[in-house]
Amino acid sequence: MLLLYLANLPTSMTITEVKTKKDKNAFLDTARIIYKNDPVWICPLDIDIEAVFDPKKNNFHKHGKCTRWVLTDDRQQLIGRIAAFINDEKAYNLEQPTGGIGFFECIESKEASVMLFDTAKQWLQQNGMQAMDGPINFGENDKFWGLLVEGYTVPSYGMNYNHAYYKTFFDDYGFKTIYEQITNHLEVYKPFPERFTKIAQWVAQKPGYEFKHLETRNIDKFAEDFMEIYNDAWKSFENFTPINKSTLMESFKQMKAIMDENLIWFVYINGEPAAFVLILPDANQMIKTLNGKLDLLGKLKFLYYRWKGVSRMRAIVMGTKEKFQKHGLESALFIKLKEYVYPLNQYFELELSWVGDFNDKMLAIHEATGATFGKRHLTMRCLF
Repeated sequence: MLLLYLANLPTSMTITEVKTKKDKNAFLDTARIIYKNDPVWICPLDIDIEAVFDPKKNNFHKHGKCTRWVLTDDRQQLIGRIAAFINDEKAYNLEQPTGGIGFFECIESKEASVMLFDTAKQWLQQNGMQAMDGPINFGENDKFWGLLVEGYTVPSYGMNYNHAYYKTFFDDYGFKTIYEQITNHLEVYKPFPERFTKIAQWVAQKPGYEFKHLETRNIDKFAEDFMEIYNDAWKSFENFTPINKSTLMESFKQMKAIMDENLIWFVYINGEPAAFVLILPDANQMIKTLNGKLDLLGKLKFLYYRWKGVSRMRAIVMGTKEKFQKHGLESALFIKLKEYVYPLNQYFELELSWVGDFNDKMLAIHEATGATFGKRHLTMRCLF
């Protein structure tokens, strides 16, 4: 077996920066090749990947830059890919200027992985960086972020999935974990713990407390409220960068195809935006048969599965203003959500993804709901 494995390793490799349409297709196809025999992997939509690298669709290009490469063997077979990016709004907030790498895929060859990492590192160094974080995204951290190391079950939409051997590649190259990303799962029809329910019901009935779900016809107002809450809730976390209106509206636009207004809730206290939870139906259950292609047939399949409905939801993000963080608002939001979901008899699982191990308050909320462990991703850093 070892001799067979060694015989299959590439004897020579060529790395190519992605510039042409052919290169872009090769970048996308690399993942399909790497996971062709993996029954758990769900291919992300090609248009979602390409949107990251399109300045017209990704607001981060206004304050940063990125590039990407594909790796081939001596037979011109695709064996790996990687992207590197610099977000000027975050790169210089650390002790050393730090860029990022992501969309890493590689056959089980240490030699190939080193060539990919070296290429990204060299580009980042040429652009003044002294470290790289990865695997991350050139965008918000709600998707394509982190190295999966535990919980190799079917991924939800936007959540990174990778082969287990990738961890060795990152470790051997010198990456060190800077934080863990915990994803928990909640059974929708399993009753909440009694204490959680009592707090939620008490909060929901307090005078001056108002609960509203998103209304797309008033999306601009809700976007303003979301931004106000989010930027206050996260301001105390290290290296936090406030979200801006254009990035937020861009995200809402991308969500529109799968969004259910009744899964996105806000709390107002005496008219002031106080907390929110943003939940989406799991689009991976709609796209799993598309192999990343949203052509005419793919669109018809997508529309069919969206009409048919999915059984899993994904909580993308929650936020509560600091001054309201001990008011039990999160509990009440979950109760409001259940009031809508229960009668549908459609959604059976809620994925609470992902929460950094530094966020004790949010992890405590997960525990209070009775959620169970689902997945663990790592955000890692390599100092040059």
